[in-house]
Amino acid sequence: MDYKSFIRDVPDFPKKGILFRDLTTLWKDAKAFNSSIKNLAKSFKSKKISKVVGIESRGFVVAATLAYILKCGFVPVRKKGKLPAETVSISYELEYGTDTLFIHKDAISKGERVLIADDLIATGGTCKAVADLVEQLGGIVEGFAFLVELSDLKGREKLQTTKPVISLITY
Repeated sequence: MDYKSFIRDVPDFPKKGILFRDLTTLWKDAKAFNSSIKNLAKSFKSKKISKVVGIESRGFVVAATLAYILKCGFVPVRKKGKLPAETVSISYELEYGTDTLFIHKDAISKGERVLIADDLIATGGTCKAVADLVEQLGGIVEGFAFLVELSDLKGREKLQTTKPVISLITY
């Protein structure tokens, strides 16, 4: 299936000069959405994944559906103040500053096999930070799953991993 044909390009969003890849147009199409998630899941069926970690907020759509297909748990990684129980956090560099992500301290147990999923990988900084969080809790990162990869931004390289990095659509 040509997934690119389902993605809407929105120029100058969220600010001038940015071309936003809107995945809601893929998600609203039942065939395209189901096919894309099933194709991502195929690469990880043999990995015995315990948890799929999703990154706020569009990553929740991808991660939760992957967790359902892989018959494992789903764990959200959120911004400050969004998780109700005890958390651990990590701060990381952005192009224009820093950001901090949080995960429940009891979300991942030592030795659990984890897949990190998001809608899109750009520079890779956020995904690398999430991988570090997972490892801090004792989890083993088994791979990364994305619907879209912006290859010019070299996010895959930032992950510094030998584990599978799967993206269905590359721009």
